[in-house]
This record gives sequence, C-alpha cells and structure tokens, in this order.
Amino acid sequence: MAGKKVKRPARSRLAAVFYWGLVASVWAGIGLAGLIFYYALDMPDTQGLWSVSRNPEVRLYARDDTPLSRRGRNTGAPLRFADLPPDLVQAVVAIEDRRFFSHYGLDPRGLARAMLANARAGRFVQGGSTLTQQLAKNVFLTPDRTFKRKVQELLLAFWMEARLSKQEIMALYFNRVYFGAGAYGVQAAAQTYFDRPAQELTLGEAAVLAGLLKAPTRYAPTRDPQAAFARARLVLGAMTQTGYLTQAQADAVRFDTLGISRTNGASAQYAVDWALEQLPGFVGRPRSDIDVVTTIDPAMQRAAEEALQTVLAREGAARAAGQAAMVVMTPDGAVRAMVGGRSYAKSQFNRAVQANRQPGSAFKPLVYLAGLESGLSPEQKFIDAPFSVDAWTPKNYDELYEGDVTMHRALTKSLNTVAVQVSEAAGRDTVIETARRLGITAPLRPHPSIALGSFEVNLLELTSAYAHFANGGFQTFPYIIDAAITKSGTILYERIAPAPPRVIAPRQVAAMNDMLVATIKTGTGRRAAIEGQILAGKTGTSQNWRDAWFIGYSGALVAGVWVGNDNGAPMNKVTGSGLPAQIWRAFMTSQENTVALPGYENGAGKSGGLLDWLFGN
Repeated sequence: MAGKKVKRPARSRLAAVFYWGLVASVWAGIGLAGLIFYYALDMPDTQGLWSVSRNPEVRLYARDDTPLSRRGRNTGAPLRFADLPPDLVQAVVAIEDRRFFSHYGLDPRGLARAMLANARAGRFVQGGSTLTQQLAKNVFLTPDRTFKRKVQELLLAFWMEARLSKQEIMALYFNRVYFGAGAYGVQAAAQTYFDRPAQELTLGEAAVLAGLLKAPTRYAPTRDPQAAFARARLVLGAMTQTGYLTQAQADAVRFDTLGISRTNGASAQYAVDWALEQLPGFVGRPRSDIDVVTTIDPAMQRAAEEALQTVLAREGAARAAGQAAMVVMTPDGAVRAMVGGRSYAKSQFNRAVQANRQPGSAFKPLVYLAGLESGLSPEQKFIDAPFSVDAWTPKNYDELYEGDVTMHRALTKSLNTVAVQVSEAAGRDTVIETARRLGITAPLRPHPSIALGSFEVNLLELTSAYAHFANGGFQTFPYIIDAAITKSGTILYERIAPAPPRVIAPRQVAAMNDMLVATIKTGTGRRAAIEGQILAGKTGTSQNWRDAWFIGYSGALVAGVWVGNDNGAPMNKVTGSGLPAQIWRAFMTSQENTVALPGYENGAGKSGGLLDWLFGN
C-alpha cells in the first residue's frame, strides 16, 4: 500500500552490522599493518646490540686521595649469564617479569594485569613491559612515551627473542640497564653501592639492586636507605610468591647490616657538584675517564656536617629554622668543606653557592674596611643616635642607643646607625668597590641601606671576602680543584697559583682583625668564643629574622654559616649570635686554631698596626 513502511527483518539488520563490521575490521587491520610497516622502515640499526658505548667517567677524590664520588656513565665490565648471581636473576625476574623464561617478548597476562592496576588507581602505577622490551628501549630507543616508540619496542623485542637465547637476553639486560648514580650495568652498580663485584652480591644486596630498577634515584640506598630497604622487602616478597625463596629465607635477610658504600652518599656531594661545575673551565669537556683531586678535607667535611646537623636537630624545629649551609676554607681560598643544606638526598640545591640572601650585619666588615681606607680610624668617635639619610632612618637592632662611641666599639656591638655613618663618610660607591675587590659579584646598589647588608649575596663569596683578613690582605678566590688527571696519567690541569697581589694594606688588616677579635670576645659574637683561642668574626641578621649568619676565622681557617628557610619565611627570632654561631663554634672546637692572625699580638688585645695608627706612625 502506498505510504506504508516495509519492516526490515531483524536477521537482515544483523547481517548488515556483521558485514560492515567485518569491512571496518579488515580496513583497520590493513591500516594497522601499514602503520606498523611504516614504523618498521624507521627502525634503529641493531648492529650495536653487543657494543657498550660509554661516556667519560669522572672520579673525584679528597685532598688525601679518599674517594668522594664517581660521576658520568660508569659501565663496569660486561658479564656473561653464567657470571650473574642466581639470587639477582631470580630477584629481577620475580619483581619485573615473572614469565620471562616462557613468553616471546610480550606477556599478555602481565600487560592485562598492569592495565587493570592502572585503571583501578586512576593513574600509571604499574608497567607491563617485559625485560626484553625494556632492553629494546634502553639499547635502541628513546624514553618518549609515544605509540610509535611502543610499536618499535615490541617489534625489536620479537626480533631479539627470535635471534637470541633467554640467557643472552638476560646477560645483555644486566650489562645495559641503568641502576642510578651513573652506574650502567650490574657490575658498575655492585661496585657503586656495595664496593664489591657483582658475583659476590648477597641475597639482600641483590634484592636492593632489583628494587632500584623501578626508580633508580628514589630507591638508591645511598640516597634514602629506608625507601631502598622497603622496596627490597617487596622484591623478597615477590621471590617467595614465585617460589624462588621460602618465607623463612626471606625473613632471615637483614638490611641493617648491609655495607652501603659512602662514596656516593650524601657526604661532600654539594662540594662535588660545585667541583664538576668548575671542571669544564679547566679541562673542557672530558673525552676520557679522568680523576679529579679536590681540596676537600674529609675530617673537616664530617665535622662541618655533624655540627650543622646536631644544632639543627636540637633547636631547628623550635626556632622554625629549616635549612642551613656552611663553607670552610683556608685563608688562601682552598675549600675544605661545603655543606649546601640539611639533606643532599632530599634537595640538591646548594645553599652555600646558589642561594643569594641578605647578609645583614655580616656585611659590615666590608663597610668598615672602606671607612678605614678612606681615612677613618678605629678610635674615631661617632654619635649613636637616630638620624635620617635620603628620607630613610636606620635603627639599632634593640632600638637602644649609646651616644658617643668609637668606630671600634660600634662594630663589636653591631650598631646600625654608626655603620651607616661610616658608609656615608667613605661613600657608597667606595663600599661597593671594596666589596668587588674582595670578591663580591652580586648586584649591589648605592642605597644608604647597603651599610646594613640589605642586598643579597651568597655564603661562599662572603666567606671568601673575610679570608682577606685572615691571610694578611692578599687577594683570594675560592677554589676546589687541585688537579685533573687522565686514566693514563696525563695531567690535564694542575693548580699552580702565582703569588697573589695585596688588596688590603697591613694597617687596615690589623685594625679589622683587632675589631673582629673583640666582636667575639666582648661583642655580638660571644657565643662563638672558644677558651684559649684567638678567633675573629661577625654576626649577621636580616629583617624579620629571615636570614642569620656567622662568618669567622682563625689564622688557619675561615668558616661561614647561614641559617634560614628556603621560602624566606621568618624564623623564631634566630639571630647570627644564635644558631649560626653555635654551628660555627661546634665546628671550630674540633679544629686546631693555633696560627696567629696577621697583625694581631696574641694576648695583647691590640694589634701592632692599631697601636701605630693610634700614635700616628
């Protein structure tokens, strides 16, 4: 009948869906095959499968030849499958690829399990790649997570499974995989973390190395032992699930007795980083392995770290002080210790070198030196009272004023009003020139507040500036590299420094040493005093207690300490005479400070240079 719709049978509709579905599947298959073929045309060259390329390795040593660190690509000697410890092979198979010895490069069950775990977590928590796929990625491909890379990874895995035995694939994997700390291959990893050949690894050590593969940096035992051992426990659990271990064997493993190498631990690593930054300036980019001898003194490094950690652990939380840094050097600039923060494992930011903070009154010695050089004398009188300059009114820290005071007393008591008067008398540009002459490179502007350390500097440069007082007034630049030598013995660099020029006259050096010794004896630095020792130094505190400093020296060592918070948050009234002075004193107590300060007569209380000044000679 006209206008009446004819109802199509259900069977006909199903047939149409099936037909077009089949057509779509065929075309999809053709498209996928074409895409795979296209990616296959761009496959990397597989000729380098057995060759292990390596970048130069840099080995750094302390001044007494104690190893400090190994950086760069450390590959170690290649091993055959027969050389690999069975515990290590079983640990890696259990935690990374349980069906390694039965699959053909792709593990559908493992892939499905990983996809389910990721779906449940709502994020990427588990990978489904086999060891063969991981090897293909490590040897031939980039780490980019793209569809092309995954297709090529799978094709390469099939290719290796077809051409190599499981034992050969496993040996290649262990010789190429990255274990962190610059260690490529299990032999390098065993030496790096445990100071032993891979063939001698214990079950516990094998579990730690197997655990590293998930995240080499996060689970490195030298970085975070607790995280490394917790991950190793998961490895042991996987080994029991796969039948490689009994529960009793897994429970018997003790991680607290493992001998973790300290070569790549936290100690001196801030100094190592700084040394590596300096290295290209002396030897360029190394093309072969080199040994670098640094100026670091292991005993001083340990003492500096212990002093900083002990004081902060005792009082840091109560005083809202989260971070600290310390630099120790000889008067000629050789850095003996560098602590860039509380934990290198948690933060590699070097607060001794990379952080610019307000030094407060710790900058005043440079101001007073400028004043002395402009014709002022330590006994010159100033009026300690409020006054204004350029519409700015400096105030003393406690807002108490002494009236008539000498320049000498004003520095020892850190009187702000007098420091500004000295700066104005010398000239702000002169203060900046003096700071530049003593090695301060940070931006400085001629504002009246420069006298109070209102512009930011870093701890290394300010400590080096004080070294000029300790060495008699000769130009000083901090340095950490003494020599760089190739593996064959060729000397690429050896520090041979010419005699430095004098940049401060002896009379001014003597006067500064006299005033800064008095600062520790009777002034703001009294908490840094050590009975029977002649020490000089100065405290510094920035506005709202955001930064606290103590820079001090003997005739043998110069040490600077900064305490504060990375985010600039105020501390709980921490001043330079508090935590920084305590850290400095704790370190200096462990050292012999018997070398006399230039121009200062021990026990006399006045330097010869100052007496000459007073009597007009």
